[in-house]
Amino acid sequence: MPELYSVILGLLEVLSYAFIFAIGIAVLWVVVIYVHDKTQTESTLRRNYPVVARFRYFFEHMGEFFRQYFFAQDREEMPFNRAERSWVYRAAKNVDSTVAFGSTRDLRPTGTVYFVNCPFPTLEQDAEGPSTVTVGPYAREPYSTDALFNISGMSYGAISIPAVRALSQGAKKAGMWINTGEGGLSPYHLESGADVVFQIGTGKFGVRKPEGGFDEDKLLAVAAHDAVKMFEIKLSQGAKPGKGGILPGAKVTEDIAEIRGLKVGQDAISPNRHPEIENVGDLLDMINFVRDVTGKPVGFKAVIGAYGFFDSLCAEILGRGPESAPDFVTIDSSDGGTGAAPMSLIDNMGMPLRESLPLTVDMLKKYGLRDRIKVCASGKMINPSEVAWAFCAGADFVNSARGFMFALGCIQALQCNKNTCPTGITTHNTKLQFGLDPISKAERVANYAQNMKKEVGIIAHSCGVAEPRLLKRYHARVVLDNGRSASMDELYPEPQQIQAAE
Repeated sequence: MPELYSVILGLLEVLSYAFIFAIGIAVLWVVVIYVHDKTQTESTLRRNYPVVARFRYFFEHMGEFFRQYFFAQDREEMPFNRAERSWVYRAAKNVDSTVAFGSTRDLRPTGTVYFVNCPFPTLEQDAEGPSTVTVGPYAREPYSTDALFNISGMSYGAISIPAVRALSQGAKKAGMWINTGEGGLSPYHLESGADVVFQIGTGKFGVRKPEGGFDEDKLLAVAAHDAVKMFEIKLSQGAKPGKGGILPGAKVTEDIAEIRGLKVGQDAISPNRHPEIENVGDLLDMINFVRDVTGKPVGFKAVIGAYGFFDSLCAEILGRGPESAPDFVTIDSSDGGTGAAPMSLIDNMGMPLRESLPLTVDMLKKYGLRDRIKVCASGKMINPSEVAWAFCAGADFVNSARGFMFALGCIQALQCNKNTCPTGITTHNTKLQFGLDPISKAERVANYAQNMKKEVGIIAHSCGVAEPRLLKRYHARVVLDNGRSASMDELYPEPQQIQAAE
């Protein structure tokens, strides 16, 4: 027993010395920081309040993480609130997504959309699966799919290898496509056998010559993969219209550099537009060039902004003939997502999807091109209500990026541009990637897509139609400034069609 006391006393003595040493180090640190803060000239706050002012920056940084847990209400946060994220998490985990007592959604704000239920909703035995849509009737290899909800462009580079693998495997399980984003085609997109849409950004990564411009051999090599079903020429992206893609050099690994044709550690900055495209005629020329080389459907992605763009485009198509038209257009919203963008663009530039999607669909109808050109809607579409609205507005497909990031486990930490993503999605730090298991996350990706299809179907059936692609504008109403609502078909009436010149 005395020996035990002796050991305990010895341990306490060591701990006391360690404590005193730690206190001494802390005091020394405070003195050094005090002198440094008092003598530096970069920060007025630290010069006037040495040491103490540093806690302001610490709390400001930590506030980004704690706000969503302790201070924000269910529907307060931006860009996505807790209620929106929670539905995605539950859908991805395939757990009960019902809620109790009543909705927390405020239906009064101007612009709020709600759906009108039918007095005789569709019975389960009368419900149908999504109809099949064929894209690219003039391509040598048209693409047919019944997928409603697909994975929008997220490039390998902006997201990690485990993330690409999980998305690709989940896309295969759910029967939807995955868009490569502008970073080129990686082996991780192909290994599951999922349908792939290859995006051609302004940097033409993966299909470019070193000096710029298309490399036809590389374009043919991409098209040779059976999994690559379509090509999408990116004109602009929702979060940064008028600005090319930005991949910081810290994310440009050896693998990414090889796929994109860059040097390791080199910032991947795409031009703010395709140098070859000066007008709508040039755009159609590029679309037809890619379609002729690859034999597959080709479309473009754009944020709608400048007045007259679609008028000019459709008029040019009528002059050339329907075979010259893009096979699809992807309309991105000004509140779309990105890994990195200037705040001046992300906050202020472009037209929101709620306005641009119906206008685009109407423009295609006006020129008699709606059946020829399929429409994809993209930008902040992560819950069934937004997706159902897009089908009411006239979309053929809905694409989402951030919704699938949430399915992978994203917590909206807002670290996408810093290579410090805590969930391993937008980082190439292998320690942070360790927690993202592609096999289990692929299941969640597939669950999310399947539950989205199920719940959009529920909305469609409540409106009295057999499947989501039968939703029309009169199935949705929009709250106006006076507090009353109007049907979408009143706000966006059927346009009068222009006849092509003989």
